Amino acid sequence: MAESPKALKLFSPGRIAIAILLGVSVATYQVVDSFDIKAFEAVQWTWYSTFWIIVAVIMMAIRDLAYMYRIRVLTDYQISWRNSFDTIMLWEFASAITPSVVGGSAVAVYIVNKEGVKIGRSTAVVMTSAMLDELFYILMVPIIILAVGYSNLFPVEMEKTIFGVTLGTAGIFIVGYLFIVFLTSVITYAIFFRPRGFKWILLQIFKLPFLRKWRSSAAETGDEIIVTSKELKGKPKRFWIKSFGATLVSWTARYWVVNFIILAFIPVTDHLLIYGRQLVMWVIMLISPTPGGAGIAELAFSGFLRDFIPIGLIAALALVWRLISYYPYLFIGAIILPKWIKKTHS
Repeated sequence: MAESPKALKLFSPGRIAIAILLGVSVATYQVVDSFDIKAFEAVQWTWYSTFWIIVAVIMMAIRDLAYMYRIRVLTDYQISWRNSFDTIMLWEFASAITPSVVGGSAVAVYIVNKEGVKIGRSTAVVMTSAMLDELFYILMVPIIILAVGYSNLFPVEMEKTIFGVTLGTAGIFIVGYLFIVFLTSVITYAIFFRPRGFKWILLQIFKLPFLRKWRSSAAETGDEIIVTSKELKGKPKRFWIKSFGATLVSWTARYWVVNFIILAFIPVTDHLLIYGRQLVMWVIMLISPTPGGAGIAELAFSGFLRDFIPIGLIAALALVWRLISYYPYLFIGAIILPKWIKKTHS
C-alpha cells in the first residue's frame, strides 16, 4: 500500500475507525439519554414491522441498482454490472469515510478510470453524476414545498454564522439551496455552452492575491469542464432520460428508507412531509465536517423527525436508519477494496 496512488490513501483504516466511532458514540449517547422504558414496552415487533424493515432494506438496494445503471449509461455501457457494483460500493465507501463537505468525488474519477474507462470520460462521468444529483434536488425542493408548505419543513432551530451573518435553520437551508442552484447553473452553462470561456474567467478570478495559491486547482477545474463538455457533446435525448430517470429512482428510494423505518413501528400518514424534511436534512449534512456526516446525521434525524416518532424511540430509529443506509457501505467497501486493488493494480 505504500506505493499505492494518493487517492487510495483515503481508504485508510484510521478513517474507517473514526467514522464508525463517531457514529456509534453519538448514537449510543442518544439512545441512553432518551431511553424511555414505557415507549419500548409499547412497541411490539410483528410481521408487519419485519415487512417494512425489509422494504427499507430493499429501498437501499434499489438506490444502488439505480446508481449502477446510471454509471453504465454514463460510460456508454463500458462498465459491466459486476464492475459497476464495485465502482458504486467503493464510491459510497469513499463518501462514508470523508467529510460530507469533501464527499467521495475526489477519488471517484480514479475508481472509474481503473475500471478501464479513459481518464477524460471518467472525469465526465463523475461531474455529470454530481450535476444530475444536484438537478434532482433543485427540482424536488419546490415541488415538496408546494405540496407540504414551507413553514412545516423546519421543526428544529439551529444557528450557523456565514460570513459574519448568523442564520437559523430556514436561513441555512435557503442559502444552501441557492448556492446549489447557482453552482449547478454555472457548471451546466460552462459545460454545454462556454467551457473555454469558463476556464478563462476562473483563471482571471484566481489571479487575485488572496486566491492566487489555488490558481493551479482552478486551472484543473477548468480543464475538467472542457473535457466533460467534449465527452457530452452530441449525446442523444435517451441518454439524458435514462441518466436522470436513474437519478430520480435512486434518490427517491434513498429518502423512502426513513419513511418505511418509521412505518414499521408507528402509523404514518404524512409521508410527503417526512420526505420534505429529509431534503432539509440533506443540506444540513452537506456542511458536516465529520466523515459521512457521522454524528451529525443522527442528531439531524432526531431533530427533524421528532414530530413523527415518540421521544423514547427516536434515537433507536436513528440508529436503525444508519445501520441500513450508512454502515453497510463501510463494511462492504472494506471487503471489496483489497480484491479491487489486486484486480486493478496487478
